[in-house]
Amino acid sequence: MASLYLHIPFCERKCIYCDFYSIESLAPIDNFLQSLLCEIELQTEFHHQKIETIFFGGGTPSLLSPAHLEIIFNHIAKYFLVDDAAEITVECNPGTVDEEKLRAYHSLGINRLSFGVQSFYEDDLQFLSRIHTVQEAKHAIHLAHRVGFENVNLDLIFSLPNQTIEKWEQNLLQSVLLEPTHISAYSLIIEPNTPLQRMVETKQISVPPNERDADMYEFTMNFLEIHGYEQYEISNYGKPDYHCRHNKNYWNHTNYISFGPSAHSFWQKGEMKRWWNIANISTYNQKLAEHQLPLAGNETLTKQQLFEETIMLGLRSEGIDVAFVEKHFGHNVVNDITAIAQQYFPAEFFIFGKDKIRLTKKGYLLCEEIAQQLLLKMDD
Repeated sequence: MASLYLHIPFCERKCIYCDFYSIESLAPIDNFLQSLLCEIELQTEFHHQKIETIFFGGGTPSLLSPAHLEIIFNHIAKYFLVDDAAEITVECNPGTVDEEKLRAYHSLGINRLSFGVQSFYEDDLQFLSRIHTVQEAKHAIHLAHRVGFENVNLDLIFSLPNQTIEKWEQNLLQSVLLEPTHISAYSLIIEPNTPLQRMVETKQISVPPNERDADMYEFTMNFLEIHGYEQYEISNYGKPDYHCRHNKNYWNHTNYISFGPSAHSFWQKGEMKRWWNIANISTYNQKLAEHQLPLAGNETLTKQQLFEETIMLGLRSEGIDVAFVEKHFGHNVVNDITAIAQQYFPAEFFIFGKDKIRLTKKGYLLCEEIAQQLLLKMDD
């Protein structure tokens, strides 16, 4: 089994915090579509693989018309074996969809929508450069339910400038009242080379201190647990049976192939390989017009790299598989974590299960520090 990711690099307006590749123009969309189809054809090594998840990310994939998506789906079906129960996700900006488009998406077999809501306050949306309003977000989610989507995610951002715990609580409350099956809640990250970074550097804005960020994060975990959402990764919460299968495949090092400018792929068959595409749509289109794959770089992962990623991703998500690490990397995780817990961290940061060791809520707050200490211990 494997996953497919398709990067749709178009936005009506880029958000000030986003460092994903996209352009603020729809003019190249037809050329891009032909390039995307060509890239799918050229990846002959992976044709006829069985696919269990498909994810359209961006950018703003919901700028694609149902006709565009139908062409892409037909092309995927020509070269890959898509499982009948595949999870198929499209990221949506609430300001780019209506009932007709959502009904058409549903009829195409799309069964999961991920709405970039970010906040239920108009001033936050304006600050973040979002193109939708609060009312449009609520309306889009109601429409998604109405046309038959059972699996709906909301993205939210906390630790915005001047944001209080009380204001964040209202965001979470408004979210659960809309009855999504999944919520992704991220702390605002100041990414390099973004308008947000420049605003912080020039002191136009200031972000909340680390203590308030930690308080908001801890509040989020407790609030969503009370409302029936299971935390299965640092920033992701799902109702039972509604964890995002596509994202879990990333975290479990399941094979995935990606298409589109800037898209990354990972494949393990003997050697563990990762490669990524050119992050420029003009060059991407030009390469594929010449029937060349638009590769920007690649690497073969060492056993040590895979080991470190396994530890990091395990701590961030549903836990480190003790037997897997012992078998493939020769480390006794139970002994190593017990040792660092005795020296650096309280035992209450860890849950020692039968098969896995995972972090508690308090442990998630210090996930990076715990991972660093664990890897140092394992290098001894």
